[in-house]
Amino acid sequence: MSILRTAATAALLAVTLAACSALPTTTSAPSAATVATPPVLLVSLDGFRPDYLELGITPNLNRLAAGGVRAEWMNPSYPTLTFPNHYTVVTGLRPDHHGIIHNTISDPELGEFSLGNRAAVADGRWWGGEPIWVGAENAGLKTATMFWPGSEAEIRGVRPTRWLPFDESLPADARVDMMLGWLGEPAATRPRFATLYFEHLDKAAHAHSFDSPEAHAAVAKLDRAIGRLIEGLQQRGPVNLVIVSDHGMAAAEPGHSIAIEDMVAPTDATAITHGQAVGFAPLPGRTGAAEKSLLGAHEHYECWRKDAVPAAWQFGSHPRVPAIVCQMHEGWDARPQATLARRNSTTTRGAHGYAPEAGSMRSLFIAHGPAFVPGTTLPAFDNVDVYPLLARLIGIQPAANDGDIDSLAPALRARP
Repeated sequence: MSILRTAATAALLAVTLAACSALPTTTSAPSAATVATPPVLLVSLDGFRPDYLELGITPNLNRLAAGGVRAEWMNPSYPTLTFPNHYTVVTGLRPDHHGIIHNTISDPELGEFSLGNRAAVADGRWWGGEPIWVGAENAGLKTATMFWPGSEAEIRGVRPTRWLPFDESLPADARVDMMLGWLGEPAATRPRFATLYFEHLDKAAHAHSFDSPEAHAAVAKLDRAIGRLIEGLQQRGPVNLVIVSDHGMAAAEPGHSIAIEDMVAPTDATAITHGQAVGFAPLPGRTGAAEKSLLGAHEHYECWRKDAVPAAWQFGSHPRVPAIVCQMHEGWDARPQATLARRNSTTTRGAHGYAPEAGSMRSLFIAHGPAFVPGTTLPAFDNVDVYPLLARLIGIQPAANDGDIDSLAPALRARP
């Protein structure tokens, strides 16, 4: 995601950061009300594989995991892409149910959606379900979101109390300081629920592969940011901290891209999405020809009608899902012919969007705070289960969702 900061946003950030820098290094003891109702902070480390914790470069994350809760891994939803899974975490709905079925979407009424389409991203009509900040606001609780997908739109007529348009130029430490400023405010204005997002690892891994020195440097940088966050939170009273990733990352070797046009003739079908999860819309009168070319197993991918996608993926019923869905094999992607020269370079890249059961696609879950039983390791669970956990931590009734809090029950302290 690459979005230019507007002048208004720049001014807002400058004022907020100035306020953060003026915060004292210590604060007075938290009030009884603060202790009784700790805020919830949801943090995303985009593209963070759980096995990064075994590299010896994440002391702060490992300390949180050891003193709190760690899942063996968390299963992403299909497709294993950024926007669909971030929105699943905060709604508890599969992408097939909330409608953000890809990073790139076509809708006959709304038009085209993509990460860089500012008008679409800010249009609440794209975003189905009820994200956790909407439920919290409707319950009279203040919320603050920093760059979480979906938080720039007015959804069901509601926005977070505080939100910012995505700005990749804002450094990680500045994001932490801004969040600490919000969480350090008096109870009357402090958010009860907040989100914090970091894209740095995903960006480095895409450019250099998941196990490159650049990716490892990004992992270490994020861990330092988490350390800064922990230190600041310790001065602000108890917080229930939940750290997740949206998906993992695999290696895509040079030459492992194929042309969309080689999959099906452009006179038979239009590619709605590219990359690892590819969708096609047959042209009028050409459905039979398109299906003949696409359906079934191929050397580097497999395709199905939308109603025959593997059942375990729970995908294919939403009207925005293209008529034919193709899943690339791990390490491969499909792009328009015009872009292949760039994709098939001599450099190994990082990629995601593969089958959610692939080990490389596993995502991270760590939790720490007064609501959690220290030293708990959970077996793998689906990322839809995070939403009912958040609702319980905040103290609101969850909206309809696909999750099940029972998978996290062993990690939760009994209610007082």
